[in-house]
Amino acid sequence: MLGSLVAGSLILIVIFLLIYAWPAVRFNGLHFLTLNNWDMGNTYGNPITVRGQQVLPGARYGILFLIAGTLLSTLIALAIAVPVGVGAALFLAEGVPPQLRSWLSFFVELLAAIPSVVYGLWGYVVVIPFLGHHVFPFMVRWFGFVPFFNWSGRQRLRTSYHQSGANLMIVPLITATLRDALVAQPLTLREAAIGLGASRFETLRQVLLPGVQRVLIGSGILATGRALGETMAVLMVSGNALNYLPGNIYTPISTMGAFIVSQLDSALEDPTGMAVKSLAEVALALCLISVAVNSLARVLLYYEGRRSKAA
Repeated sequence: MLGSLVAGSLILIVIFLLIYAWPAVRFNGLHFLTLNNWDMGNTYGNPITVRGQQVLPGARYGILFLIAGTLLSTLIALAIAVPVGVGAALFLAEGVPPQLRSWLSFFVELLAAIPSVVYGLWGYVVVIPFLGHHVFPFMVRWFGFVPFFNWSGRQRLRTSYHQSGANLMIVPLITATLRDALVAQPLTLREAAIGLGASRFETLRQVLLPGVQRVLIGSGILATGRALGETMAVLMVSGNALNYLPGNIYTPISTMGAFIVSQLDSALEDPTGMAVKSLAEVALALCLISVAVNSLARVLLYYEGRRSKAA
């Protein structure tokens, strides 16, 4: 019953966004996803009618740079957070004495309760200068032959220190979920592996981790959804780039969630309302991307379950 209410809420949200953003959908068409240009038009001009919709002169809305920025920031966040989260979960589940495990686990879970704006301020003041002065020069020196890590002199002029970075707020989510699954593994599995001569590391890698693969995929789904929709922390450290695609890992970007927040105030100045409806279309696209990612993950879980049963 409660599960159906959650599913119904999601359907209602999508329907609301579709109805509210429908004028923008008609005006923007498919070019909304392929154009790299967000322009409200002349706010001092008289509204004109284009494709049956009232808009400001020169208004054009394209979010290709937002799609690229959202996917890039999510991939970077997962690339960093998943190994860190899995390592922290293994440490809490197997490397910490039981009397300390609950306290350390509490502090890890407490990280998830800290407001995202606090992480954003910490990232702006501490992480960004550290990356700009120490990590990025190292990456350019040793990995500059890879185009994605190259930072030419011409790009330096366009690149600020408001880097995209990684959203490490998803680490506690992965850590807490996977730690609980590892602790719940039967003690007999550990004893049997050790009795057969396996080392502690081999027990973790070959016995315990395979038993929690579905949990790891599930926590990855939740973490991906969190990373896709994160707003304030990303807005404060991403650079809020407008109308250009990221050329490398150092380039400022803008994500869908952060862009909606940053542009809402100026969009309200559009007397035709098309700018706000286009932001609603951005929210609809973000929602559909999240649903697609979660659906793909559910397919992976299904085939993983079938493979486990067959084994």
